[in-house]
Amino acid sequence: MTDTVASPASTAAAPEPNPPRNRVLAQAALLLLRGRTLVVLVVLVIFFSAISSEYLTQSNLILMTKHVAINAILAIGVTFVILTGGIDLSVGSIAGLAGMVSGGLLFKGLHVPGGTVFFSVAVVILIGILVGALVGAVNGLVITRFKVAPFIATLGMLYVARGIAQLHSNGGTYPDLAGTPGRHNEGFHVIGVDSFLGIPVAVWIMIGVIVAAVVVTTKTPFGRRIFAVGGNERAAILAGIRVNRVKIAVYIISGACAALAGLLLTSELGAAYPDTATTYELNAIAAAVLGGTALSGGRGTIIGTVMGAFVIGFLSDGLVLVGVSTFWQSVVKGAVIVFAVITEQAQQRLQSGLSKRTA
Repeated sequence: MTDTVASPASTAAAPEPNPPRNRVLAQAALLLLRGRTLVVLVVLVIFFSAISSEYLTQSNLILMTKHVAINAILAIGVTFVILTGGIDLSVGSIAGLAGMVSGGLLFKGLHVPGGTVFFSVAVVILIGILVGALVGAVNGLVITRFKVAPFIATLGMLYVARGIAQLHSNGGTYPDLAGTPGRHNEGFHVIGVDSFLGIPVAVWIMIGVIVAAVVVTTKTPFGRRIFAVGGNERAAILAGIRVNRVKIAVYIISGACAALAGLLLTSELGAAYPDTATTYELNAIAAAVLGGTALSGGRGTIIGTVMGAFVIGFLSDGLVLVGVSTFWQSVVKGAVIVFAVITEQAQQRLQSGLSKRTA
């Protein structure tokens, strides 16, 4: 019996069956996962339009977009934080606090020695946003200087800001924020109630925030530093980026956006209530994650976050329109959040696999 020596061709590993086809399918799946937010939004519109004839009416679309504006502004601020690898659970409470501070200034003014000072609406709005930015700065300092985990620091601030909002009025409400001519503080309703060219002012404000955020994240050195810190903090430090300053800055942005959202909500309600925007932080984080922002940081877009906010808003309003109970609404929202995380992880695994194949 003689041994036969196999030729090199016969010992070579069998080629992978239909590798081009498999690669095309994988790339198509990756493309679908990247555009999942848009796909979900289109499916929602089609589904609710089929159930209710009122869903796609002009008035309802404008109303839903107005509702989206508040969550979108909150989510944009949160996105800046998440891009650095952090988290901000305090944005809902910051929104409530800013609303109470501004409501108090409009309703009862600022007591100073010798009398009471009332500010114009523009100044009141500016003060409210500064309050949010200040709380955000405190978050950033606690996280960077005292090395407290972002989850713990902002969770603590969630309770602190809400408590201060309740202390501001002893748990009461500032019911009438219309202002009076003699105090020169009329017009607060403009940002939350009025429209311009048939579109609510709140939506115009949202568009302005979106444009500014997109420019900052894509066209400025600061935006590149945000992604660098979230992508690899150690490498960012070695590259000379002042990581702590970047982190403090994104928490200031998040706080300012939260305050602006709180002012819009307070203006829409026409009254300031200390529990305003309770649990709104969850919707904001859900919108960011659904829009493709990775919780680990370094990856995400503002446009994706805005689309995520539209999904959350259109889903909520659609469920209300068709008469789904608030309990089931919570179940559906929770399922959407879990779905967003699962699909984001699936996208990363698929993208990693494709990268290894092409390497």
